[in-house]
Amino acid sequence: MTKNIGTIDRIFRLVLGIILLAAPFVSGMAVFQSSTATIISVVVGLVMLGTSTLKFCPLYRIFGIQTCKI
Repeated sequence: MTKNIGTIDRIFRLVLGIILLAAPFVSGMAVFQSSTATIISVVVGLVMLGTSTLKFCPLYRIFGIQTCKI
């Protein structure tokens, strides 16, 4: 796996991942009363954290996007 996520992109994904993981449990928003919305939020949050940690996004590879400097 070649790195294809830059620093700013990683920070954004990290923050978004943490927000999506925490939102269903601490926000009290009505949308999270549904278990489907909670599951989707947690899964997307985990994907964001994973791609941030690995510095690799499979979708970026498919579309030929690269936000890091070589």
